[in-house]
Order: sequence, then structure tokens, then C-alpha cells
Amino acid sequence: MSHSRRWTPVLRAAALGVATALSAALLAGCTPPASVGGESNVIALLLPDAKTARYETFDRPFFEARVGELGDYRVMYSNADQDAAKQQQQAESALAAGAGVLVLDAVDTNAAASIVAEANSQGVPVVSYDRLISGGDLAYYVSFDNEKVGELQATALADAMEAGGTSEGGILMVNGSPTDSNSAMFRKGAERVIDEHGLRVLASYDTPDWSPDKAQEWVAGQIAQFGDEIAGVYAANDGTAGGAVSALKAAAVEPFPIVTGQDAELTALQRIVSGDQYMTVYKAIKPQAELAAEVAVKLLHGQEITAPLEIDGTPATLLEPVAVTVHDILDTVVADGFWTVDDICTPDYAAACRAAGIL
Repeated sequence: MSHSRRWTPVLRAAALGVATALSAALLAGCTPPASVGGESNVIALLLPDAKTARYETFDRPFFEARVGELGDYRVMYSNADQDAAKQQQQAESALAAGAGVLVLDAVDTNAAASIVAEANSQGVPVVSYDRLISGGDLAYYVSFDNEKVGELQATALADAMEAGGTSEGGILMVNGSPTDSNSAMFRKGAERVIDEHGLRVLASYDTPDWSPDKAQEWVAGQIAQFGDEIAGVYAANDGTAGGAVSALKAAAVEPFPIVTGQDAELTALQRIVSGDQYMTVYKAIKPQAELAAEVAVKLLHGQEITAPLEIDGTPATLLEPVAVTVHDILDTVVADGFWTVDDICTPDYAAACRAAGIL
């Protein structure tokens, strides 16, 4: 087992192969009976918010479907709506209701250490999902290489600015929520590339709660200050990218800046097709959610967990993120069945899809 703090996968297929192989290993000899005897058959899935479209659209249904395939288990689902105190209450309720495992995507990765401590005191293991919780005895961590996400975003931004002859302009950094541990890793990876390319950062903002509205408001203020100096916007996810794009379009900024994103949300792909957003980062959520489900089932039975690496002493799997521009949509999100061409190319976007060769 590796003890490296950071793992950079070489190939997307290899990364997904790790998840597939690990899933097979986890499930070997682990087919449960129709009932689970005296053990709990309840798994609590605690997700952080509904503003980020992926959680309700993909993470939850993929997780619940995989748990259902594995046997007679029940998923107790809660969404915290970006409220750390609410998530604490949801976790306490799940424990009181007899949940045998918590799969926790924390609103606040520091505050969530108290959830982990309470669960551990009751002998309930915690899987840290997507965001690494700071402190506590975690049973497993499954996510993506989050510094690599920032590197992909910033590399695409720098390359597009250089190709468009705007690399002498400035960029705005619309980072993620300060309570999300992933945000710091996205930013670290992005800043490393930005520094390497010598790009000029005009201003930087940590977006509370990943709020698109707050991102829009902040970008609008920067436009008033910097105007056409803005050649690019590093937006940490598609929600903040949408806010940035709305502000840029309202101010009629020309030439239109290069805008990054993350999560391959449908609206983001449509912005990419229409030219309002340059790129997003696609993360194959299905293997992530399914692996978390498989780990949770194994933990219900008190069985040993193995992983390809450890992070801060926690068994972990990191999957590989993939940069997506208009040229990659068919080979990534469509090829994987994440979205269909019909999903993306609605009547409002049909002409742009044809021009991009998607239709």
C-alpha cells in the first residue's frame, strides 16, 4: 500500500481500472444474505448541498442504485443545503436511527471532525466522500486528484489565452468555498500553473458556499474596477463559472474572457457549446459513488478494507479528472453516458452543436 500524500494518475483508463479492480476485491466473498441478521443494514449518505447539480443528479442515484444491487440494505439520505450545523444534526439523527456506516461529504471539512468523533465513539465507521475531512479516524476516503483538477483548469486557461494572444491580460480567480478542503487543492494546483505561465492575477475570491450568486456579484465588482483588462476567469466549478459568465455578459465585456469550470454540469456544457465558457472538468462520478457504496457495505460487515494508497493514514482511492472543451464532449461525457447529445443540444443550442460537430 502506498503512503504517498499525493497520487497523480497517468491514464484515465488506468484510474478507472483501479476503481474497478478495487471494487472486485472489496466484493470478493461479500455477497450479503437477504437480511443482515443482528448487524445494521442502514447506510447514511450525507451530501453537502443542492446548488451543485452533481449531487442530486448523479452521486445520490448512483450510490443508492449500487447499494440496492448489493443486497438488502437501506440508504438513509440527507442533504445539508450548505449548512454545517444542519449536517451535524442529520448525522446525529442517522446515528440515533441505527446507521451502521456514515458516508459523509462534508459541508465544512474542519467542523465535520466532530461528526467523525461522535460516530467513532459509537463504533460507526465514516467514509469521507469527495472531500477529505480534517481530523478524526476515517475508515476510507474516495475522491479525485484535486490538485490535478486545478492544474487542468489553469493549463486550459493559459493555453487558450496564449493561443488567443491575450496572455498579457489579467485574470480573476473565483475559487471555491473556504470550508471545502478540496477548494484549497484546486487553488494550489491552479496557482502552480498560473505562476509557471506568468499570468497576472488581478484579484482572487473565495466563494462562500460555492454560491453562483455571490460569484456573480463579486465578478461584477471586478469588472467595474478592471474592465477590459480581464482576459480570463479561473472559476473553480461550473456554478461559479455560471455566475461569472452572467456578470461578464451583463457588462458586455469584449473580447469575452476565457472561463474555466468543473463538474461537467449540463448548463456548463451548453455554455461551452455556445462559446460562453471555455472548459470544464469531467469527473466520472459513477465509479466514485459505486466504490463508496461497496466500501460502505463491506464496513457494515466489519470486513477489512484495502486501498491503493493512504492519505493522512486513511485508506484512499483517487480517480483521475479529465479536461473537457468543445472538442472533447463526444469522447468524454457523451461516450460515458454522463449526458446525451439530446440532453446538450436542445433547440436553443442546436445550431451551435452543429457548428461544433456534435450534431
